[in-house]
Amino acid sequence: MTPVSQPSRLKLGLAFAAIWIIWGSTYLGIAIGLNTIPPFALAAARFLVAAPIMYAYARYSGADNPTPAQWRWTALLGFLFFVIGNGVVVFVEQRVSSGLTALLVAMVSVWTAIIEWVKPQGKAPTWAVATGIVLGFVGAALLLLPVGGGADVVPTFEATLLIFSTFAWALASVLSKSADLPKATSMTAAAEMIWGALGLSLVALVTGDWTRVSPSHIGTTGVLAVLYLAVFGSLVAFTCFAWLLKVSTPGKVSTAGYINPMVAVALGWAFHSEVLTTRSLVASAVIVVGVALIITGENLTRARQPKAGKAAAKALTQEA
Repeated sequence: MTPVSQPSRLKLGLAFAAIWIIWGSTYLGIAIGLNTIPPFALAAARFLVAAPIMYAYARYSGADNPTPAQWRWTALLGFLFFVIGNGVVVFVEQRVSSGLTALLVAMVSVWTAIIEWVKPQGKAPTWAVATGIVLGFVGAALLLLPVGGGADVVPTFEATLLIFSTFAWALASVLSKSADLPKATSMTAAAEMIWGALGLSLVALVTGDWTRVSPSHIGTTGVLAVLYLAVFGSLVAFTCFAWLLKVSTPGKVSTAGYINPMVAVALGWAFHSEVLTTRSLVASAVIVVGVALIITGENLTRARQPKAGKAAAKALTQEA
């Protein structure tokens, strides 16, 4: 591949801020939208709005349409990211608070590290990253233990669905690094959103969600929730996410799965009357430490590389 210029730290920082903070706030947006819109209809509406806008922008910016092979890849990734990844999250939030849902989504980082390890020519994580992974499991486990039976315990069925959805998202993140995708990030995002919108619309049809949508009942709040999720959660944040997958590592990008919960828990407590318990606070703290170790472990690994190794790694990053 032709080498590309290394993105600036400012650009990288803004992109990471988008996937950390904006995506963290979408859990609250989903909770608000669910007050008047059935789950799969809400998930589908988000991408039915975002997909055509993103596609129009991509074409206006000069992006080529995907090739048949690229359409197939984006179909797979769109299914993993949106139909399973996002659709399950929206479904689960009917019974689980936005903050607790987001905390369990932290498993994305754990699965990403494991997939990177077991894939062909994968490398085992360093001790720091491995410790961070373990802490991620511990933080998630704190929310699954039925001790006390309070509102901060996630039901087994919903927890299982969430863990499955985080594996799907992590798998898609890793596959994105080697998949045959459109050169333009905007077209990659648009194509994946198109497939996500189609898949979620079909699920909403099968489950009967579309028949339970009442325009008179949705109200201004429901419309604003859909628009926020579409514009900020999909158009802005997912575009940053797709770009970061090309210029950064899946492990670093997956840290959003740890940071998002902190944002979601705080917003759910402040604006949606969600209970902030000792258990959820401890789980949050454990997850934050896990993220710090993962990032620190990756930085130490790069710092200790020989100069030749650094040059080779940089070249590979620029080619990705």
